[in-house]
Amino acid sequence: MTGLSRPEARRGASMADVAKVAGVSSQTVSRVANEKTNVDHATRERVLEAMKEVGYQPNHAARALRTGRFKSIGVIVFTLSTFGNMKTLDAITAAAAEVDHTVTVIRIPDPTRGTVSGAYRRLSEQAVDGVVIIFEAHLLDRAEITLPTDQPVVVVDSNAGDGFTVVDTDQTTGAREATAHLLDLGHETVWHISGPEASFSALHRAQSWAATLSERGITPPPVFVGDWTTDSGYRIGKEIVARGDVTAVFAANDQMALGAMTAFHEAGLQVPGDISVVGFDDMEESKAFWPPLTTVHQDFTEVGRLCIQSLMREIETRTHTPGRTLVPTRLVVRDSTAAPKSAA
Repeated sequence: MTGLSRPEARRGASMADVAKVAGVSSQTVSRVANEKTNVDHATRERVLEAMKEVGYQPNHAARALRTGRFKSIGVIVFTLSTFGNMKTLDAITAAAAEVDHTVTVIRIPDPTRGTVSGAYRRLSEQAVDGVVIIFEAHLLDRAEITLPTDQPVVVVDSNAGDGFTVVDTDQTTGAREATAHLLDLGHETVWHISGPEASFSALHRAQSWAATLSERGITPPPVFVGDWTTDSGYRIGKEIVARGDVTAVFAANDQMALGAMTAFHEAGLQVPGDISVVGFDDMEESKAFWPPLTTVHQDFTEVGRLCIQSLMREIETRTHTPGRTLVPTRLVVRDSTAAPKSAA
């Protein structure tokens, strides 16, 4: 290729400059700059090389005004302090990058009509093509919260209702498998450490735990309510130790399971010899707990991929396809569970 002179490069290269160097028409350069598909691979590569040589930068803002697409999505999240939300957000940003979209994150302190509407308004001002809403809270009452209807929206981990596109982990099956695993080992009942009462995930895991016990003819014992943290698991673990009659515990996440196991160890109880423990999440560290934790694996990568896939479909087709997509879970059996001593 024959490069432009330095004066031409300094003034800012144009499509005509690129076309001259690449030996194509300005219309072809425009197609490449606007990422149209009707350009063969060899020509596209030649144009892209010419753009680099002359220092041409496509005007993405102008393209966005012409096409109505900004190649950006917004994410509204209730909290970034939980493992699940952080992993989900990480998966969403990775999936968005795969389709060449940037991500703008807005955290709101609590899911109310005002905070959600305000976050959505700020994202609209920043010109996003669609929004993913990660709500751990199940209190998504339509009388209190109005989700946006004038832009593509995908909701994660909430009871947004049938009018929205929802992606979630199969909480029910995961909790059922965790509870059934302990019962199948021979434990007479399973005690549950739940997440906070306002959490959609915690609610569904607790409901599935109770239903699994009831199906076996077992009256569910009282629920210990935590807040997802290791500290709350430790506090509840000490309460469980004080009872002296618990042989199996299903914790609604791995962090609370870790806290509970620490309390058990401090009290001289053996896990799983005296008490078996199952968690939920399969965080990377769970296999390094002592003992390695039996837990329910969540595929956060798939959740993020499906969120972006669903959102891109709505953006590109400009149609809304409500419905719930559940990502399967699987039980990962490690060394924190065993038959009770009475059954050994």
